[in-house]
Amino acid sequence: MAGLNKVILIGNIGKDPEVRQFDNGGKKISFSLATNESYKDKDGNWQEQTEWHNVIGWNLLAEKPVAKGDLVYVEGKIKSRDYKDKDGNTRYITEIVSERINIITKRGDGEREAQGNYQKNQGAPAGSERIDTLPEADTENDLPF
Repeated sequence: MAGLNKVILIGNIGKDPEVRQFDNGGKKISFSLATNESYKDKDGNWQEQTEWHNVIGWNLLAEKPVAKGDLVYVEGKIKSRDYKDKDGNTRYITEIVSERINIITKRGDGEREAQGNYQKNQGAPAGSERIDTLPEADTENDLPF
């Protein structure tokens, strides 16, 4: 039986992305993405929970003009890896390896706009895709359990 590793996130970029250029001409973008969830607790008070995700992308995705505060759509897969820090300690990290990054709203823009997307195997923007509105939550059934 085949498995599926697919992630779709919509959230705000937490800090300006880091873009690295490699000797072979490849590029890598990395940034943190915050997704927010609101729900009513058992006392009827609204609570907001923020989850932070480490997002990376390669080559054409690293050329996306994204910045801190932008609302973006990210599609990709989850990857976990380990690495040695500067002190030689083994560290573990879980990342979202993006295959697509769409800008929904630039920070400070008054309207939503999808500014083309680059897919992992396509270099041309697909201007036909647009996200105009987000679905509204069903507040009657927003239970935290």
